[in-house]
Amino acid sequence: MSLRSALRAQTADCHTAVDTLFGSFDLSRIQDYKAFLRAHARVVPSVEHALENGGIGRLLPDWPDRRRAHLLAADIRELDDRLPVLLPQPVLRCEAAVWGAAYVLEGSKLGGALLAKAVPDHLPNSYLKPQGLKGAMRLFMDRLDASNVEDPDAAVAAARDIFDLFLNAGQAELEAVP
Repeated sequence: MSLRSALRAQTADCHTAVDTLFGSFDLSRIQDYKAFLRAHARVVPSVEHALENGGIGRLLPDWPDRRRAHLLAADIRELDDRLPVLLPQPVLRCEAAVWGAAYVLEGSKLGGALLAKAVPDHLPNSYLKPQGLKGAMRLFMDRLDASNVEDPDAAVAAARDIFDLFLNAGQAELEAVP
Protein backbone atom coordinates (compact mmCIF):
# COMPACT_ATOMS: atom_id res chain seq x y z
CA MET A 1 0.00 0.00 0.00
CA SER A 2 1.37 3.43 -0.93
CA LEU A 3 1.85 6.04 1.76
CA ARG A 4 -0.90 8.12 0.16
CA SER A 5 -3.31 5.18 0.34
CA ALA A 6 -2.38 4.48 3.95
CA LEU A 7 -2.86 8.12 4.89
CA ARG A 8 -6.18 8.33 3.07
CA ALA A 9 -7.53 5.13 4.63
CA GLN A 10 -6.27 5.67 8.15
CA THR A 11 -7.26 9.33 8.45
CA ALA A 12 -10.63 9.16 6.69
CA ASP A 13 -12.48 9.61 9.99
CA CYS A 14 -10.40 12.70 10.82
CA HIS A 15 -10.94 14.14 7.36
CA THR A 16 -14.69 13.66 7.68
CA ALA A 17 -14.73 15.29 11.13
CA VAL A 18 -12.75 18.31 9.92
CA ASP A 19 -14.92 18.68 6.81
CA THR A 20 -18.07 18.49 8.91
CA LEU A 21 -16.83 21.01 11.46
CA PHE A 22 -15.53 23.57 8.98
CA GLY A 23 -18.58 23.03 6.78
CA SER A 24 -20.70 24.33 9.65
CA PHE A 25 -19.17 27.82 9.31
CA ASP A 26 -21.40 30.00 7.14
CA LEU A 27 -18.72 31.66 5.04
CA SER A 28 -21.22 34.10 3.58
CA ARG A 29 -21.49 35.68 7.07
CA ILE A 30 -18.54 37.90 7.91
CA GLN A 31 -18.37 36.77 11.55
CA ASP A 32 -18.28 33.11 10.57
CA TYR A 33 -15.71 33.78 7.87
CA LYS A 34 -13.46 35.66 10.29
CA ALA A 35 -13.76 32.81 12.80
CA PHE A 36 -12.99 30.27 10.08
CA LEU A 37 -9.83 32.17 9.10
CA ARG A 38 -8.79 32.60 12.74
CA ALA A 39 -9.18 28.85 13.30
CA HIS A 40 -6.85 28.16 10.39
CA ALA A 41 -4.48 30.88 11.58
CA ARG A 42 -4.12 29.08 14.91
CA VAL A 43 -2.78 26.01 13.08
CA VAL A 44 -1.26 26.74 9.67
CA PRO A 45 1.73 28.89 10.73
CA SER A 46 2.67 26.41 13.46
CA VAL A 47 2.49 23.45 11.10
CA GLU A 48 4.41 25.28 8.38
CA HIS A 49 7.20 26.05 10.87
CA ALA A 50 7.21 22.44 12.06
CA LEU A 51 7.48 21.24 8.47
CA GLU A 52 10.41 23.56 7.86
CA ASN A 53 12.13 22.38 11.03
CA GLY A 54 11.51 18.81 9.87
CA GLY A 55 13.16 19.34 6.49
CA ILE A 56 10.23 19.78 4.12
CA GLY A 57 12.41 21.92 1.84
CA ARG A 58 14.57 18.89 1.14
CA LEU A 59 11.51 16.76 0.33
CA LEU A 60 9.62 19.41 -1.66
CA PRO A 61 11.96 21.90 -3.33
CA ASP A 62 8.96 24.11 -4.22
CA TRP A 63 8.00 24.38 -0.55
CA PRO A 64 8.31 28.21 -0.45
CA ASP A 65 5.59 28.42 -3.13
CA ARG A 66 3.33 26.13 -1.12
CA ARG A 67 3.34 28.19 2.09
CA ARG A 68 0.06 29.94 2.88
CA ALA A 69 0.38 31.43 6.35
CA HIS A 70 1.21 34.83 4.86
CA LEU A 71 -1.93 34.72 2.68
CA LEU A 72 -4.02 33.80 5.69
CA ALA A 73 -2.58 36.66 7.76
CA ALA A 74 -3.17 39.11 4.90
CA ASP A 75 -6.84 38.09 4.59
CA ILE A 76 -7.33 38.47 8.34
CA ARG A 77 -5.70 41.90 8.36
CA GLU A 78 -7.78 42.99 5.36
CA LEU A 79 -10.89 42.05 7.33
CA ASP A 80 -9.58 44.27 10.14
CA ASP A 81 -9.52 41.26 12.44
CA ARG A 82 -6.93 40.07 14.91
CA LEU A 83 -4.43 37.27 14.44
CA PRO A 84 -5.09 34.58 17.03
CA VAL A 85 -2.69 32.93 19.41
CA LEU A 86 -1.04 29.99 17.67
CA LEU A 87 -1.53 26.45 18.86
CA PRO A 88 1.74 24.78 19.87
CA GLN A 89 3.98 23.76 17.03
CA PRO A 90 3.86 20.00 16.48
CA VAL A 91 7.11 18.09 16.68
CA LEU A 92 7.80 16.10 13.54
CA ARG A 93 10.52 13.67 14.57
CA CYS A 94 11.09 11.85 11.29
CA GLU A 95 10.60 12.11 7.55
CA ALA A 96 7.43 10.04 7.72
CA ALA A 97 5.90 12.50 10.18
CA VAL A 98 6.82 15.39 7.88
CA TRP A 99 5.02 13.67 5.01
CA GLY A 100 1.97 13.03 7.20
CA ALA A 101 1.72 16.66 8.28
CA ALA A 102 2.30 17.91 4.73
CA TYR A 103 -0.45 15.58 3.50
CA VAL A 104 -2.97 17.38 5.71
CA LEU A 105 -1.87 20.90 4.76
CA GLU A 106 -1.69 20.14 1.05
CA GLY A 107 -5.06 18.40 1.17
CA SER A 108 -6.60 21.41 2.88
CA LYS A 109 -5.95 23.37 -0.30
CA LEU A 110 -8.44 21.21 -2.16
CA GLY A 111 -11.09 21.78 0.48
CA GLY A 112 -10.26 25.48 0.54
CA ALA A 113 -10.83 25.79 -3.19
CA LEU A 114 -14.32 24.36 -2.74
CA LEU A 115 -15.09 26.56 0.26
CA ALA A 116 -13.87 29.68 -1.55
CA LYS A 117 -17.03 29.53 -3.67
CA ALA A 118 -19.10 30.30 -0.57
CA VAL A 119 -17.14 33.47 0.26
CA PRO A 120 -18.76 36.63 -1.10
CA ASP A 121 -16.73 38.34 -3.82
CA HIS A 122 -16.18 41.49 -1.76
CA LEU A 123 -14.30 39.60 0.97
CA PRO A 124 -10.60 38.73 0.72
CA ASN A 125 -9.97 35.07 0.00
CA SER A 126 -6.40 34.69 -1.16
CA TYR A 127 -5.85 31.94 1.42
CA LEU A 128 -8.63 29.79 -0.02
CA LYS A 129 -8.00 30.42 -3.70
CA PRO A 130 -5.98 27.83 -5.54
CA GLN A 131 -2.44 29.00 -5.95
CA GLY A 132 0.97 27.74 -6.84
CA LEU A 133 2.28 26.21 -9.97
CA LYS A 134 -0.03 24.22 -12.18
CA GLY A 135 0.25 20.56 -11.27
CA ALA A 136 1.58 21.27 -7.76
CA MET A 137 -0.88 18.84 -6.15
CA ARG A 138 0.03 16.11 -8.61
CA LEU A 139 3.73 16.73 -7.92
CA PHE A 140 3.08 16.49 -4.19
CA MET A 141 1.20 13.21 -4.57
CA ASP A 142 3.92 11.78 -6.83
CA ARG A 143 6.60 12.66 -4.27
CA LEU A 144 4.47 11.29 -1.45
CA ASP A 145 4.04 8.01 -3.35
CA ALA A 146 7.78 7.84 -4.08
CA SER A 147 8.81 8.63 -0.51
CA ASN A 148 9.34 5.01 0.59
CA VAL A 149 9.19 5.91 4.26
CA GLU A 150 10.09 3.14 6.64
CA ASP A 151 7.44 3.98 9.23
CA PRO A 152 4.07 4.74 7.65
CA ASP A 153 2.49 4.62 11.11
CA ALA A 154 4.49 7.73 12.03
CA ALA A 155 3.06 9.50 8.98
CA VAL A 156 -0.47 8.50 9.93
CA ALA A 157 0.05 9.56 13.56
CA ALA A 158 1.38 12.97 12.48
CA ALA A 159 -1.50 13.47 10.04
CA ARG A 160 -4.03 12.59 12.73
CA ASP A 161 -2.32 15.05 15.10
CA ILE A 162 -2.60 17.85 12.52
CA PHE A 163 -6.25 17.04 11.88
CA ASP A 164 -6.78 17.23 15.66
CA LEU A 165 -5.16 20.68 15.75
CA PHE A 166 -7.61 21.85 13.08
CA LEU A 167 -10.53 20.31 14.98
CA ASN A 168 -9.53 21.95 18.25
CA ALA A 169 -9.00 25.34 16.62
CA GLY A 170 -12.22 25.11 14.64
CA GLN A 171 -14.30 24.14 17.65
CA ALA A 172 -12.85 26.96 19.76
CA GLU A 173 -13.53 29.57 17.11
CA LEU A 174 -16.98 28.24 16.21
CA GLU A 175 -18.06 28.37 19.85
CA ALA A 176 -17.02 32.05 19.98
CA VAL A 177 -19.04 33.10 16.91
CA PRO A 178 -21.87 35.46 17.94
